Amino acid sequence: MRAYIFARIEKFDRAWSRFRPDSLVSRIAREPGIHRLPPESRELFALFGTLFEATDAAVNPLIGRTLEQLGYDPSYSLRDSGQRSPIPSWTDALSFDEASATLTTVAPMVVDIGAAGKGLLVDIVVRELLLSGVDELVVDASGDIRHLGSGVTRVGLEHPLDPTKVIGVVDLSNGALCASASNRRAWGDGLHHVLDATTGIPTRNVIATWVLAPTALEADGLATALFFANAERLNALAPFEWVRMFATGRVEHSDQFNGELFL
Repeated sequence: MRAYIFARIEKFDRAWSRFRPDSLVSRIAREPGIHRLPPESRELFALFGTLFEATDAAVNPLIGRTLEQLGYDPSYSLRDSGQRSPIPSWTDALSFDEASATLTTVAPMVVDIGAAGKGLLVDIVVRELLLSGVDELVVDASGDIRHLGSGVTRVGLEHPLDPTKVIGVVDLSNGALCASASNRRAWGDGLHHVLDATTGIPTRNVIATWVLAPTALEADGLATALFFANAERLNALAPFEWVRMFATGRVEHSDQFNGELFL
C-alpha cells in the first residue's frame, strides 16, 4: 500500500508540478492548444473559479509566470528578474470543459495550483486509503492535515515570525486543517509565494491563516483566500472555522473556532 500511495503522489506531481520539465503543467507553459487533464482537475478548477470571484481576482492560478519572474522558478534561483508579464484572467484566458476534463489555451501560460493543490493531494491520499479499508487515519502534508476516525489530533499553530513558538492549538477531528503563511517560501526583500494576482505583488497585510473545513482542498483554498477577502464573504461559499494573523500582530478568529489561542 505504501508503494501505491507514493506512486499516486508521483502521478499527481507529474501532472501539476511547474518545477519539473516533464509535467503536464510545463507542457501547457510551452504549448498552447488542447490539453487533457487528470480527473481531479474538475474539483480543483471549480474551486479556483469560486475563489477567483470571491476574492475579486486576487486568487488566480495563472500567477505562475510572475512567480517565476520574481525568482520562484523551476531552478529556485530566488532572484527577482525585474520583468513582469501581465497576469491573464482565469475566466478569460482559457477554456475548461468539465465533462471531458480538457483545457484549451490560446497562448503559453504557467499554471500554479499552489493555492489549493497540496490540500487536494491530501484528499486524494485519504480517498485511496479509505478504498483500501483504512478508516482511522491522519494525513499530514506539512501544514495541510486531514483526520478521519475516532479520537482527536491536537495541532499547534506555528507562529509565522518565530517557528519555535505556536500562537495556539487546534483539536482536529474528522476534518481538515490547512495553514498558509508568508514566512514559508520567502526570499529577497519581502518576496514570498502568496501573490495578489490583481497587483502581481506578494501580500503584505495578512501574514498567516489557518482554516478548519471538511476537506483539505476546501481548507487549503480558503486559507489562501483569507489573505485577500474577509471571512464573512468566504463563509457564504461554505461554512468553515478560521484564524488570521496580520503583520501588526493582531489576530482574528471565527466565533466557533475549535481550539485555544495564546495571544
